[in-house]
Amino acid sequence: MIRERAESGVRVLILLVVGTMAGAAAFTHVHDLTVAHGQPNWIGWANAVAVELMAIYLGLEIRARRRDGRPVGLVGVLLIAFALLSLAAQVAEAEPSVWGWIVAAVPSLAFLALVKVVLSSEPATPPASQPDQPQGDWYDEPQPFEPAPPAPVMPPASAAVLPPIKAAQPNRPQVVGIIR
Repeated sequence: MIRERAESGVRVLILLVVGTMAGAAAFTHVHDLTVAHGQPNWIGWANAVAVELMAIYLGLEIRARRRDGRPVGLVGVLLIAFALLSLAAQVAEAEPSVWGWIVAAVPSLAFLALVKVVLSSEPATPPASQPDQPQGDWYDEPQPFEPAPPAPVMPPASAAVLPPIKAAQPNRPQVVGIIR
């Protein structure tokens, strides 16, 4: 237990250090590229925040959509677009050589790798079972549905029987529904 906590603490520390350094480099490259192309300093930082944090947000959104069973197509395309934008800023600020481009791409790639690893890890606890459904029924084959047999058709209740019109005795008062 103590060893697991220590390992977990070291993992979080490494995640924070690498994430902070890679994020700082990626933010700086996007900022510097924005300013070098005529934008004010504050817009450079706004662009850096937008580009780098969108990649993190979109990763979280993909995870939530997968958990809910919703489509992730457009969000995945946007994640790739923002990741490529960050990577392009890194490479554009580099020395124009293959090694310059590779070295400049490392912070962005490390940052994206951390986002991917953190967001793709499974939760430590399994999802809770649904309490209102017994577990034995979860994977059983559905039983065929047999409709209940139709209720027997009953003849309508007999109405009060009236004598034929000419059959009534003329001196007797007509009372409907009462038998004397």
